[in-house]
Amino acid sequence: MAVSYGREGVVGYITLDRPPANSYDYEFMRELGEAVRAAEEDAEAGAVIVRSANERFFSAGADVKAFAASTTEENMRMIREAHQNLARIASVPKVFVAQISGTALGGGLEIALACDLRFGAEGEYFLGLPEVTLGLLPGNGGTQRLPRLIGRSRALDLMVTGRRLSPSEAHELGILDRLFEAGEIEERTRQYAEGLARGASEAIGKIKRAVHEGLEGTLERGLALERELIEGLFESPDAREGIKAFTEKRKPEFGRRG
Repeated sequence: MAVSYGREGVVGYITLDRPPANSYDYEFMRELGEAVRAAEEDAEAGAVIVRSANERFFSAGADVKAFAASTTEENMRMIREAHQNLARIASVPKVFVAQISGTALGGGLEIALACDLRFGAEGEYFLGLPEVTLGLLPGNGGTQRLPRLIGRSRALDLMVTGRRLSPSEAHELGILDRLFEAGEIEERTRQYAEGLARGASEAIGKIKRAVHEGLEGTLERGLALERELIEGLFESPDAREGIKAFTEKRKPEFGRRG
């Protein structure tokens, strides 16, 4: 399989593995959707890491040769599949972290942009949305997610020039949330995900929902959603434990996972 799901302890892993560069086609995107659904349905996984089995590439983006050999309708079928599956990530009440230690271009970066967070390794690789050099635009969410992440002007500049960024440049712009030494990224990302998985899982899921859904509408609607979500949390076991632990001056024990 080009994309697979598995779990290690309390952390779920979606692994991209389509040699030589994790370039994707329709089947790749279909399998990605299955992996996202598997992560969503795995009650023992409290957070999810999206990673590559390839040391050099997170994903080089679309299989351009497949684009050239396909009709417009066939290409759009793949894009619709990608839109559906990448959008699903935002609806899953678990944090998805893209672990990037190799080149992420085009749709490869768009997979990472669909995740909630992006952690990168220092190294000699590149990130970018170079679709304009093919006479195309970033068609798997890049034109919408990147401006929301780093601002309209900076995102537009990157997309109309197709400029490639080093990991440090991507970190400075806010595309990468954290940047680790290459030998540390796997362990540091796992530690972060484990911390979330053993935390107040219901609150984390609702924080994610409040952010994603709230930003889609007005501030007034976002605040109404925030009130709705926190009202439900006041009655949750995690909130009762967290408040009790605070008053007792001890560390809370959110008991859902190991």
